Amino acid sequence: MKNCNLCPRNCNADRRNGQSGVCGVTGTGILAARAALHMWEEPCISGENGSGAVFFSGCPLRCIYCQNYHIAHAEVQKMITPERLADIFLELQEKNASNINLVTPTHYTPEIIWAVNRARERGLVLPIVYNCSGYEKVETLKNLEGIVDIYLTDFKYMDREIAARYSKAADYPEAAKAALAEMVRQIKEADFDRQGMMKRGVIVRHLLLPNHVKNAKSVVKYVYETYGDRVYLSLMNQYTPLVQVKDIPDLNRRVTEREYEKLVSYAISLGVTHGFIQEGKTAKESFIPEFNYEGLLP
Repeated sequence: MKNCNLCPRNCNADRRNGQSGVCGVTGTGILAARAALHMWEEPCISGENGSGAVFFSGCPLRCIYCQNYHIAHAEVQKMITPERLADIFLELQEKNASNINLVTPTHYTPEIIWAVNRARERGLVLPIVYNCSGYEKVETLKNLEGIVDIYLTDFKYMDREIAARYSKAADYPEAAKAALAEMVRQIKEADFDRQGMMKRGVIVRHLLLPNHVKNAKSVVKYVYETYGDRVYLSLMNQYTPLVQVKDIPDLNRRVTEREYEKLVSYAISLGVTHGFIQEGKTAKESFIPEFNYEGLLP
């Protein structure tokens, strides 16, 4: 943590001595907002019991439209130790979680690796899900080989200008392509149990933004033509315009049914069969969990 370069921002921040990078996090501890069973992931991740989701505070990407804005900016946070994180993994396993779901974990990678190994020594057998923005560094991901079983990654942009406008990361497409290649190299192919729960695999999510069907189609085209059925595509229509985008006309509305239908139809026309779509009225704030420190304290 003396010169942190865990993500593509390469901030070189001395987090150990109180300096923060883009993620907004300092120190060597772990900041989290919630650890509980979570029912709103893909069916093969949540299942009937729920995914054991640990929501970490801070984020290296910080999209302007972030659906978890308050934790991405570390406004909601509780400090825990790596030892406590290992305890949390085991407590979620005792609650019959389907897996351990690490949400926005990138900037805590060293502590997470330690905690997973510690929990496994103490009896953790659940798959580990790395739930990230896709803005990842290959060197960091390589350290997760043998730790992570399932990569649940966003692929937000194929357009550098849009990536710069909404996430201040013009290099997002290149970073996401390289990261996804490393994820697929590690996992190779998906594996499910008899109940249809994913044990190993790569799921690529794309949250459709209003007015940006073209960008979404470009993402789907790249992922499918590059990896085919080796990865699962999850096309999401649940974008919710929150207060931070009230003055951005392109983002200050929900996705229309027509926009989402265009994206799904395009994916089908390419031949995509391994994937997930959303039905019904998913774009509502009730899909955003309450970050009230549940599950963090002993």
